[in-house]
Amino acid sequence: MTGLVTTSQGDDGLFRLTLCAPRSNALEPRVLTELDRGLDALAASGCERAILAGGRNFSSGGDVERFHQAATENRAEAYAAEVVPVLQRCVLRMVQMPVLFAVAARGAITGGSAGLLFASDLAVLAPDVFVQPYYTRVGFAPDGGWAALLPERLGVGAAQDWLLSDRRVGADDLCRIGLAREVHASPEERAADILSGMNVASALAIKRLVWDDDRVHALRRRLSAETDAFRALIGQPATRAGMARFLGKALDAADV
Repeated sequence: MTGLVTTSQGDDGLFRLTLCAPRSNALEPRVLTELDRGLDALAASGCERAILAGGRNFSSGGDVERFHQAATENRAEAYAAEVVPVLQRCVLRMVQMPVLFAVAARGAITGGSAGLLFASDLAVLAPDVFVQPYYTRVGFAPDGGWAALLPERLGVGAAQDWLLSDRRVGADDLCRIGLAREVHASPEERAADILSGMNVASALAIKRLVWDDDRVHALRRRLSAETDAFRALIGQPATRAGMARFLGKALDAADV
């Protein structure tokens, strides 16, 4: 691991994974690979409580600049294959692992990175947190569980409306709709306090009952469908044009 995701196990019995990558923790291949390896380290540690944090901005999601560059080189689908399946695997692992995951977040949680919030067992957010999908603005199909997992949390209608409207939702409203436990100026410390005070055996029993085999199987299938839809759209001229507009780049003949 190269420090894009750090891991540590404290005397308090908590395992910590922290995103420390450039470009507001953009989810490029190396970052996601290190996050996946961090989950391996968590599994090997035997810890049952973990905090996932991300610095000033939790994550800006997929790196549109790199997707656009890949598209201009006619390798957008190949680049997507390095990114989306690994994100999907991390989301599924968080749901399946016998670990209580707390997201402690600040700033932006956008695009596919929101899937890490959706897959968590609880979240504590700084007052400046916001979540926004951006898919319809850029022209991507959703990933990270926006279509596969979020409907389980909010209901189908609410999840679809959020995706279509591309609304930015702040920390207080994220608590109100049930995607976070509370808003706190020091989310990492507060998440540690909450996890330390939980009855782990009871909480993990609840998690296993909620995420039973049928629900996990359905999530796996829907995450796979997200991946297929993302790869189908990413190489399309309309998607390339959407990325160019989003990035403020001039369109060329290949974009129209």
